[in-house]
Amino acid sequence: MGNDMIPGISLQNEKLAAEAFGKQSQVFDTIYHENTIVQYKRKRVRDHVNALIKPGSHILELNAGTGEDALYFASLGHRVYATDISKGMLAKLEEKKQATKFSDRVETECISYTSLNQLKNKGPYDHVFSNFAGLNCTDRLPDVLQSLSSLVKPGGTVTLVILPSFCLWESLLFLKGYWRTAFRRFSSKKGTVSRVEGTYFRCWYYNPSFVQKHMKEQFSHIGTEGLCCFVPPSYIEFFAEKYPRYYRFLCRMEKYFCKSRPWRSIGDYYM
Repeated sequence: MGNDMIPGISLQNEKLAAEAFGKQSQVFDTIYHENTIVQYKRKRVRDHVNALIKPGSHILELNAGTGEDALYFASLGHRVYATDISKGMLAKLEEKKQATKFSDRVETECISYTSLNQLKNKGPYDHVFSNFAGLNCTDRLPDVLQSLSSLVKPGGTVTLVILPSFCLWESLLFLKGYWRTAFRRFSSKKGTVSRVEGTYFRCWYYNPSFVQKHMKEQFSHIGTEGLCCFVPPSYIEFFAEKYPRYYRFLCRMEKYFCKSRPWRSIGDYYM
């Protein structure tokens, strides 16, 4: 079990994360929908996935949240089985799903990605997808990664978007006196305390080499891309609006270097 966390404590952390994001589900789309850099990140991730999947694919999404990506892929003709540990997030997803003309292409299940052996629909799937660091909310990532092979068809693919243990942009925040943010990824095995809507839970940070190590027996590594390695993290608010020329320049730099060392491993995320 990853990082030697006691099973009961690990389960309690999942409950706290579910509570936190359940609270945030009411404001999640409002907070992030108008954020230019969040939309940049979504497009990058979606372009990455679209290059891997075939028309009419069956996708398993982990930590689906309010369904922004699930509904996007469903609108393209794919079938999505969207899972999340938060009932609040899935309630929002269901609400949004019913307002579409393709609601039959999206199914939901409230379940933790640490319990994929209990999925009602075990596929197998053409693609497994996890966006925006949901997988950082567990110390049991090795268990999750090793459970994926039975859910993926031969020739199928997996896209994971994860926070690494070092982010260049974040580390530079110490120059502005934001010490806690600058060094929060240098966490112990006990994880880093995070706070969402007044609820505290722990997160862990994993480098690409860690993911490859725990998947190499069952999967081939296609590639790694840095996400927000030149473009600043989305929590640096209004950067794109305040400095549009710099923002466009950084987008171009990221396009050219996101697959190169060291940039692919030192962004806010990697995929």
